[in-house]
Amino acid sequence: MGESIGVIGIGKLGLCLALNLERKYRVIGCDINQDYIDSINAKTFISNEPSVNELLRASHNLVATTSLSKVLDECDTIFIIVATPSLQDGRYDHSSVDRVADNIISIVKTPLKSPKYLIVSCTVMPGYCQGLYDKLKPYNIHVAYNPEFIAQGDIINGQQNPDIVLIGESDAETGNITEEINRSILTNNAKICRMNLMEAEITKIALNCFCTIKISYANMIGDLAQKVHVNPDIILNAIGQDSRIGGKYLKYGDGFGGPCFPRDNRALNIFANENKVVLKLSEVVDDANSLHLDYQIEEITKDLEDNKYTIASVTYKKGTDIIEESQRLKRAVLLAQKGIKVTIKDIPAVIEKVRKLYGNLLNYEVTE
Repeated sequence: MGESIGVIGIGKLGLCLALNLERKYRVIGCDINQDYIDSINAKTFISNEPSVNELLRASHNLVATTSLSKVLDECDTIFIIVATPSLQDGRYDHSSVDRVADNIISIVKTPLKSPKYLIVSCTVMPGYCQGLYDKLKPYNIHVAYNPEFIAQGDIINGQQNPDIVLIGESDAETGNITEEINRSILTNNAKICRMNLMEAEITKIALNCFCTIKISYANMIGDLAQKVHVNPDIILNAIGQDSRIGGKYLKYGDGFGGPCFPRDNRALNIFANENKVVLKLSEVVDDANSLHLDYQIEEITKDLEDNKYTIASVTYKKGTDIIEESQRLKRAVLLAQKGIKVTIKDIPAVIEKVRKLYGNLLNYEVTE
């Protein structure tokens, strides 16, 4: 078995990365909840993410700990995948990353004889990683930015078979190490895109923002097609055949939502505004998403019978239990607020989350 690699933050994404890495490396995963750590080490943890339970049971080279010192003692390369939620103003909250960096400094205290490489895999505002590197450089700690482009419900496969691997690097050596580790878990010929730290930070959120534009465009054309009584799927399928456009994210359906697209769009706008640049498309795409929801509400209420409406699954996408920024849930709530009797059919975990937020505003039916 090769070198040891650390993964700080072994939540949903971090655990998947650790499980993919442990096929080639000894992996030390670090998190703050002792009960969770114990369940990982005992291999009793149960996840609803595909392949995780099987890979955890079969793992031989993954050790979990609450000790950051253990990670620093045994690992020269360390991934960090902690939460960077959105603040009220739309910026990303870097406090968890900052806390890890401060704790690392308090442990190492003086410049290290041999360098360590901190690879940030959580989403951050453009410019953050350079500041992090400036803070850690006196201790001989280098920084890379290596965010993930994955879909919830397909994380393991998405890490193994991405379209691109994005690497922002403080220096070429750090980039080389990050690329080598990424290649070790790839099962395809993904394009490796290497650049400086800020270029990678902008690329990450700009790529997701382009997806929101495609989704909103598809729904805009779909709304028009429905209004004039033609088939939106036929139109969009034809448009997607053009190699300049492509068919991914060009389907008629719900607006964009979830834990990445909406907040990346807002963050890119904030960064642009701070630099006195107007990103009109990114501003308009949020409006377009809302207009599409308005159109859906109008169409549903126009043909509704018995003042009742049932919706199967209110997660932001099928195959997950995530309701963050879900357009389907927003639709259900808006209809209920209009006095319509809305029933949600979903799995117990989703029903529990929705009930906590909206109580008796909605009716619930548990499915398996």
